[in-house]
Amino acid sequence: MEGRIIGLDVGEARTGVALTDPLGIIASPFDTIQVKSLRADAEAVKAIAEEQGAVRIVVGVPLNMEGKVGPQAAKVLEFVETLKETIDIEIVTIDERFSTAAAERSLRESGVKGKRRRKLVDKVAAQQILQLYLDREAHRRTRER
Repeated sequence: MEGRIIGLDVGEARTGVALTDPLGIIASPFDTIQVKSLRADAEAVKAIAEEQGAVRIVVGVPLNMEGKVGPQAAKVLEFVETLKETIDIEIVTIDERFSTAAAERSLRESGVKGKRRRKLVDKVAAQQILQLYLDREAHRRTRER
């Protein structure tokens, strides 16, 4: 299925948004959404999806160290349910336990400092979630051949 895919890193204050190229191969940081309410945030994602012609949304769920749903993951899953009521495209969840920490480390290693790093970390975490999904899908397709 060709078309853009959106990746989301849902946080307490901001939701990072990443987007693939039109062929759905490479993930790039795109934007951040300031968290307001489940409904308002879902509408903001819907607007991006419609504007970009998205065919799928991948949402990172921060499972705990045992791979179970904790308080933060439960909040994200509640958002996913609201999103499903708001938009009529496929929504996929993926375990993203360490995406924000990895994004922080990547930006720090790249020399990005202070306020600039805080502005970028959410959308870079979303990019990592989305790229993980794309890589897993590519690997799955390769195995099926």
